[in-house]
Amino acid sequence: MTILDFLPNLLNGAWVTLQITVLSAILSLILSFIAGLGRISNVFLIRSIAIAYIEFFRGTSILIQLYWIYFVMPFFGITLDAYTAAVIGLGLNLGSYGAEVVRGAINSVDKGQYEAALALNFTKFDMYKRVIIPQAFVSMLPPFGNYLIELLKATSLVSLITIAELTYEGKLLIDQTMQTAEIFTLLLIIYFLIAQFFSYGIKSFEKRLRAKLDRKVANG
Repeated sequence: MTILDFLPNLLNGAWVTLQITVLSAILSLILSFIAGLGRISNVFLIRSIAIAYIEFFRGTSILIQLYWIYFVMPFFGITLDAYTAAVIGLGLNLGSYGAEVVRGAINSVDKGQYEAALALNFTKFDMYKRVIIPQAFVSMLPPFGNYLIELLKATSLVSLITIAELTYEGKLLIDQTMQTAEIFTLLLIIYFLIAQFFSYGIKSFEKRLRAKLDRKVANG
């Protein structure tokens, strides 16, 4: 078989990989902000829950987390299809890392910005919404971009809970054709191209956001 014969199956797997990556990234972004803001909360209970979530998912294996969500949760009456389990598992794991990025970025905002917001009688909600988070978000983008690439690579693990993503399709083709070198080389190239697409998108978004923030600062 030739490379052209492999492509339809691999592209189908790549499409599944893209879907899982994007959905998991959205979930992880939401969790990152919830846990990151919770981590710096003045309320002890909220801060404790955020710390527990972050430490647990950073301190345990992502593969075991996926296995637990997919294979163990049914024993407690919660059964998820493999696709949903993959998105939730990857999102929870990456969100725990992203939470520390959010916390660090917010803490890095100049204290004068807080004082200026208070001087303008902003509520705490408005202060974070209009002043702190927009500035912090720019510095979050580079590490978020790195985590997105790590997430893409981690999607190969979901083949172990029966999802026919890119790696799964590649293994099937190898079993059928025994053309190991050719197929694994194609997998490397496809993962690399997807990663470059994400990397370029994040960098472009960061440049536009920085330019917009600079214009806003220049205009007062």
